[in-house]
Amino acid sequence: MKGYLPFILISLFCFSVSSWGQQKYTLSGSISESSSNETLIGVTVAIPELNTGVTTNEYGFYSITLPEGTYTVLISYLGFENIIQEITLTENKRIDFSLNEEAEQLEEVVVTENVEKMDIRKPQMSVNTLSVGTIKKIPVILGEADVIKSILLLPGVTNAGEGASGFNVRGGAADQNLILLDEAIIFNSSHLFGFFSVFNPDAIKDVKLYKGGIPARYGGRVSSVLDIFQKEGNSKEFKMNGGIGAVASRLLLEGPIKKDKAAFLIGGRASYAHLFLPLFDVDNTAYFYDLNTKLNYRLNEKNNIFLSGYFGRDVFGINDSFVNTYGNAVGNFRWNHLFSDKLFSNLSLIYSDYYYGLKLDFVGFNWNSGIQNFNIKYDLKHYATDKLQVNYGINNVYYQFNPGKIEPSNSESGIIEDQLTEKYANEFAAYVDFEHKLSDNLSVGYGLRFSHFMRLGQDELNVYANNNPVYFDPLLLIYQEADPIDVINPGRGTTLAQFSNFEPRASFSYTLNETSSIKASYTRLAQYLHLLSNTSSPTPLDVWTPSGPFTKPQLLDQYAFGYFKNINDGDFSFETEIFYKDVQNRIDYIDGANLIANDAIEQVILNGEARAYGLEILLRKNEGKLQGWLAYTLSKSEQRTPGRTSVIDNGRSNIETGINFGNWYNTPYDKTHDISMFLSYDLNDKWSFSGNFTYQTGQPTNYPIGQFEFQDLTVPYYGLRNTQRLPAYNRLDLSATLTPQKNRNRKLKGEWVFSLYNVYNRRNAASISFRQNDDTGVNEAVRTSIFGIVPAVTYNFKL
Repeated sequence: MKGYLPFILISLFCFSVSSWGQQKYTLSGSISESSSNETLIGVTVAIPELNTGVTTNEYGFYSITLPEGTYTVLISYLGFENIIQEITLTENKRIDFSLNEEAEQLEEVVVTENVEKMDIRKPQMSVNTLSVGTIKKIPVILGEADVIKSILLLPGVTNAGEGASGFNVRGGAADQNLILLDEAIIFNSSHLFGFFSVFNPDAIKDVKLYKGGIPARYGGRVSSVLDIFQKEGNSKEFKMNGGIGAVASRLLLEGPIKKDKAAFLIGGRASYAHLFLPLFDVDNTAYFYDLNTKLNYRLNEKNNIFLSGYFGRDVFGINDSFVNTYGNAVGNFRWNHLFSDKLFSNLSLIYSDYYYGLKLDFVGFNWNSGIQNFNIKYDLKHYATDKLQVNYGINNVYYQFNPGKIEPSNSESGIIEDQLTEKYANEFAAYVDFEHKLSDNLSVGYGLRFSHFMRLGQDELNVYANNNPVYFDPLLLIYQEADPIDVINPGRGTTLAQFSNFEPRASFSYTLNETSSIKASYTRLAQYLHLLSNTSSPTPLDVWTPSGPFTKPQLLDQYAFGYFKNINDGDFSFETEIFYKDVQNRIDYIDGANLIANDAIEQVILNGEARAYGLEILLRKNEGKLQGWLAYTLSKSEQRTPGRTSVIDNGRSNIETGINFGNWYNTPYDKTHDISMFLSYDLNDKWSFSGNFTYQTGQPTNYPIGQFEFQDLTVPYYGLRNTQRLPAYNRLDLSATLTPQKNRNRKLKGEWVFSLYNVYNRRNAASISFRQNDDTGVNEAVRTSIFGIVPAVTYNFKL
């Protein structure tokens, strides 16, 4: 922190000196949509005479300080009519603006919400924003619009394939992504094991993905931040919209509680494909449902309060003897307060719960696990001058981890109730972040986050010889679980371990000319939670565990450099970035590790390291009837766990072999080549068409490299980790939207969406297994594919 203070103080001093002798005033206010009073995020407020401007924050507020005088104010936001207004500043002024939608919904086909020339001047890089309209146009499986599936078309973003949950950003693991819904942490973003995401697009207002150059207000994950805000509700009139699809339907209601002051929003989704299974004599269930709610109340010009929530559940069952239930529940109370026309604050009280339950009647027990957290955060945004903005704040998160509890489902099961040791932790953070325009050509962002993590006491804790829970056998050259030499009861009032980290952030943008710029960024992040999973795609059964006496926090250093250009006055835009990521203390597992219901997980975990590097290219067409983008990523993602120095019985030092003999090996989410293309074409007022194509290098896997006979059994053996790959993945999806002409003459408007997923019916391999053919006795490979071609029809409506 000491190294940052001189730079910060000099910056503030320089701008104080520059303002001497000038009388300056502040123009501030909020910007909303005229038809609903819904505040708008990222609206550009430009002052052309001074070549300066600002954008609205997450709550639609803006503030800019200017010298006394008369100026032209240009308010612009994609999909809405521009406002041009002349103002004279002789005192501080608050002006609220309401924007009218344009006749053509341009926001539905543009990747980022701002493509004006000013964007190339901002130091923020490695960020993608998707509008809800874009998300709804992208063809996806079974015709259901999906936030997660949509961001997979962006450069640097992949996942483990069809039916896979989570997503991977720039070679990072799925648990390294911070997913926020109205600031609340979402621990599992998938419905039905990855076929759908938990985010109802009808209720979503803004979707932003940070891949690098992550602002200091975010922390706790080392790969990316997916920040999603729900709509606030229409405070002018009642509105309704929804859709009826092949497997699920949705309905969203919003309207005023008190006109122009208070509004509500409630939205629900549910799938019902399982209702048709009895027709085929199938006694199974697989469905999901979720609920989005929000209330907002404008107390006065300086105070607004919000209450938002989400609840979702998935149920998967087989003959009622196996029932799996899991899902998220979150709630957030927020208070916006305006201290002055330059200082905006937000206080949030947040609760988040992820639950996983398993009912196994055929063996006579029930299982449940989960993670809860309580988060209080206070953020302030200070518009110091027209060239300097300061963000600062604090937040504190308390965690409670339930690794698993087993209970008998009936008195005759013979199962003894058992609770795995619950874990507790507390994470505190404070940050300060600056966005600073040094000259017309040079803008910088710099900040610092301080995080402090405490692993709190628990009922039982194993003690190991030499404090080493993993034993290396120098004769067999294998890792084994060490036996504890004692079990202690530290109690909840103690601290088992604590970690502190300074996380600096820096970025700059240098404008080469009116249409192009170069940018660079450095980001350091700390992650104190770990997802225990040895699969390429997370499952609901995976368990989160906190850093502690035997597990260190992950630490990331990421460097990025990019070139950005607007072409033909913003009709096209081109972005390319290179990045390098280094992660310390990435956990790895010993061979044969058992992660499920393991009350001593430290016995199978080793601390390693990871790295990823690559090139991203994004070419966008932003205007005209044909719009879309082409994205390409060339990257490498690797991990290694070198051997530790250990002491064997005779006192001599011994170097262990490590995992994979200490060599780098491909992570399960390494994709050398990743090509994605999305196009949307508006033929006329009645028909529009969309399509996307995806190609990816096959994900790393392990095939047997030989076999041996043992007691009349054929036993395969494997080589080094992840040296083989599945076949390359590719897929083409198409959709057509029909908007009937009679919509013009009625209040209830509808549209039909026809989609084809995997048009050429490619059987992409989800996995490849090996078996012995019963007839020939010859070994053979068996490919498992999830989907071929899938047609779907969805009817959307709005009132």
